[in-house]
Amino acid sequence: MRILVFILVAANLTFFAWTQGYLGSRDNPDAVRLTQQLAAEKMIVLSRDEPPKDKAPAPVEKKPVQEKCLAWPGLNAASADRLETLLTERFAGLRRTRHVIPEASSWWVFIPPQASKAEADKKALELKRLGAPEFFVIQEPGANRFAISLGIFSSESAAEERLEVLRAKGVKSAKFARRTVLRPEQITLEMTGPEPMIDAAREAIQPQVPEQKTAACGKE
Repeated sequence: MRILVFILVAANLTFFAWTQGYLGSRDNPDAVRLTQQLAAEKMIVLSRDEPPKDKAPAPVEKKPVQEKCLAWPGLNAASADRLETLLTERFAGLRRTRHVIPEASSWWVFIPPQASKAEADKKALELKRLGAPEFFVIQEPGANRFAISLGIFSSESAAEERLEVLRAKGVKSAKFARRTVLRPEQITLEMTGPEPMIDAAREAIQPQVPEQKTAACGKE
């Protein structure tokens, strides 16, 4: 009886050893490992015989370069030449433009010069009686001495309107004409280019011409 029990135990041990692969390879050598895997359904295949591909970096958005315009107004010809030479030597890539400011002009409503101061004063009293809105007798020596000014205007149309008002009040001898104010030629020098280059030019050039003020273009 003991021999039978021993044979059964030995047979069971042999079968167990064979199922576990201890007595030789089985048809599928990975079968045992598959039975020992934990949460196999959660495994992710990263690549199949290929190295993982690196994710391409996001393209860097380039901001457009802003342009800027800087002006030096109120220059005479010599100052403009000097400044333009400095800019050309150190910042040749900037665009430079010169603007010559024309002589100032206006429109003058007046009564022509009288023969004497007494005649001019008499005419002034008459204007006061007629209700002229403004007037004064010119006393300075010159071609217009003892003329009577009835207003200075920036446009021809404004001068014509004042003349019509005066004529409606009975002022018959008044007229208007263009009046030019003589002054030295004035130049505005502008430079245009990328904003960083413009700022660098201003910082580099301004100490060499400290008497010259800068301004934004169009804001002289």
